[in-house]
Order: sequence, then structure tokens, then C-alpha cells
Amino acid sequence: MKKLKEKKLILLTLGLFTPLIITTSKVSANTFGAEIFCTMRDGGNDHNSSWEAAYTYIKQQKGGIFKVSPKRAASQITETVIRESEKFGYCVEFLDKLHPNRKLERELQKEEERMKKELEEANEEFNEETLDRYSY
Repeated sequence: MKKLKEKKLILLTLGLFTPLIITTSKVSANTFGAEIFCTMRDGGNDHNSSWEAAYTYIKQQKGGIFKVSPKRAASQITETVIRESEKFGYCVEFLDKLHPNRKLERELQKEEERMKKELEEANEEFNEETLDRYSY
């Protein structure tokens, strides 16, 4: 009977402290991801290299089967910068590139593909026979 109570007490203690440990590691990973991004941007690095470094770190800290999506990682960095604005106040100006206009990006990509296709079709029309300089 006494052993059963001890086991229950141990399980209860583990049940209470495990979420605290997991939450603390996630928060520090998010904070450090934001710190990586902001420090690199402030140091003069471009957006892509700063984002890749921060995103890679956040993905590695997550662990498990499922990884953090780029959209979620960008949200975590934004939340950290806003929550800790006294620490990351200089980084607010860089947040706009973390959340680009996805619809506009898709439209630009479709337009680029359309232009590429038209160019390929135009190139097919001009084969070597039409460019023969000795044909009169």
C-alpha cells in the first residue's frame, strides 16, 4: 500500500514538472531563433541567410517526427520580437520579410512561368532555317 502511494506521488510529480521543462525549452528555442535572426540582420546579413540560420536552429530544437513549418517559425520569431520589444526593438523593421504577401508571390511566379513559356515558344518558331543568311 505504501509503495502504491509512493508510485502515485512520483507519477504526479513527473506529470507536473514535465510540461514545465518542455515549455521552457520551446520558449528558449524560439527566443534564440529570434536572437539569431535579429543579430544576423543587424550585422548586415541579407534576409535569406538570416532566415535560414534561424529556421534551421528552430527546426533542430523542435525534435520529434513533425518539424516546424516555415510559417510557424516566422510567427514564433515575430511573437518573440514583439513580446521582448525592449531586447529586440531594433529588429522590428526586419519582420516584414518574414511574412510576405503569399498571394502576390504566387501571381508573380505564374506570370514569370507564362513569360518563360512564351519565350520558349517564340524560340521554337525561329529555327536555323529561318535564320539562314544566304537564303534569298
